[in-house]
Amino acid sequence: QVQLVESGGGLVQPGGSLRLSCAASGSIGSINAMGWYRQAPGKERELVAAATSRGSTNYADSVKGRFTISRDNAKNTVYLQMNSLKPEDTAVYYCNADLRMIATIVYKVYWGQGTQVTVSA
Repeated sequence: QVQLVESGGGLVQPGGSLRLSCAASGSIGSINAMGWYRQAPGKERELVAAATSRGSTNYADSVKGRFTISRDNAKNTVYLQMNSLKPEDTAVYYCNADLRMIATIVYKVYWGQGTQVTVSA
């Protein structure tokens, strides 16, 4: 079994910062990409940022220059540093990981349960 557990969400004022963490655990063989998605009420889930195991990253245009994704491969953990937060960043944030379990060769995408981020005065 594999679990992804997010933490770090909460309520923050516009202009503030939050740091999200997501740790993958279980019978993990190797992890390819890890990323963060978000879903606001009434909207589709969208990619926020992603990072490969070699350090390549990509970001949604709406968060470039404000959010930074990073990984600790030894801990199977991905982080999302969010600065200069705006009300439109309010959403449930989900992490995912494209990984292979021990003794398998197939990569599958696993999701965390989500963490709420609310940006409001």
